[in-house]
Amino acid sequence: MTVDDAHNGADDPNDGADDPNGGAGAEEPAPANPTYPTPHHVVDHTAEPTDDPLAIRLEQLILGADRRYTPFQAARTAGVSMELASRFWRAMGFADIGQAKALTEADVLALRRLAGLVEAGLLSEPMAVQVARSTGQTTARLAEWQIDSFLEGLTDPPEPGMTRAEVTYPLVELLLPELEEFLIYVWRRQLAAATGRVVQAADDEEMVDRRLAVGFADLVGFTRLTRRLEEEELGELVEAFETTCADLVAAHGGRLIKTLGDEVLYCADDAGTAAEIGLRLIETLSHDETMPALRVGLAFGAVTTRMGDVFGTTVNLASRLTSIAPKDAVLVDSSLAEELTRAGAAPVSETQAAEEAARAEKEGDKPPTYRFALQPMWQRPVRGLGVVEPWLLSRRPS
Repeated sequence: MTVDDAHNGADDPNDGADDPNGGAGAEEPAPANPTYPTPHHVVDHTAEPTDDPLAIRLEQLILGADRRYTPFQAARTAGVSMELASRFWRAMGFADIGQAKALTEADVLALRRLAGLVEAGLLSEPMAVQVARSTGQTTARLAEWQIDSFLEGLTDPPEPGMTRAEVTYPLVELLLPELEEFLIYVWRRQLAAATGRVVQAADDEEMVDRRLAVGFADLVGFTRLTRRLEEEELGELVEAFETTCADLVAAHGGRLIKTLGDEVLYCADDAGTAAEIGLRLIETLSHDETMPALRVGLAFGAVTTRMGDVFGTTVNLASRLTSIAPKDAVLVDSSLAEELTRAGAAPVSETQAAEEAARAEKEGDKPPTYRFALQPMWQRPVRGLGVVEPWLLSRRPS
């Protein structure tokens, strides 16, 4: 599967940006608003809260409150207009529920908090909606993963005759406080790291439009592989790939932006870190006989960050380089190559490196050492980006 700019940003169909996850909505559809268009293509306007007794008990356990309000009553109690409440709920990924009484005190409090941030001038209304959307997208994916991959494996009946439903409630009751505390801990850690990067930015513009190294890693021939493997085998392969990539990116100082099954997108503050990660990915996965070949593309330049994602020409260029990279190889653009040579991580050319080594030997000095080698490849036109000059990145022998 080739990564391109269609995978980059809010229009990505794989991002799950506005998937309805059940929850709150307007008593009636909110009026059309050009600034905040209603995502009618993803909202299930027929959604109704479940009346399954176990599902209701689990909902009460997790939310810590009983159903008490209709959407209109919740908005009125929170002192928020129905239009704004509907906008917040939809941004969080909750489906419209008509006039059903399905909301709790927590829903009212959440509305008050978001509206209060706007009233206090701490957030603009568009920013508050964006906060709701980014939080909803992230936690929706987390919740789905925990249920699909975690709880399902643990709720196999421990004794004959017990149903999964009979095991689920006490298990959730035990796990809920621990998972909640862990989620808050990880969020605070990530927030501290992100804040640190922002305050170290050179100027205000760099806080949003920054110069970063961006990398894509793509499994070769994944589409053909999906036709050969059973669903369970395919799921295990994807999980192993994503886990390995996430671990390597984090361990070497990069940031994983997103995974798309057969590919990952990551970034780093400097070219050397991104290059090291790219080569580590190739070296690690090439020793795994169950994995297809991998190709990596890296680019360096201005990047716009929004809602945890990255956008711009640099991202698109990294994507294009990935699609033309040889198997088990890393291609980089000329800007990233220049950054590596400027930082002394790679020689300008092998001829220069040989001359420096000969001069050092003649003078009795230690020759300079370089981590990486760069081999210029043929210039080629790339769709939408003009002519690019890729460089093949490799590791220099120590």
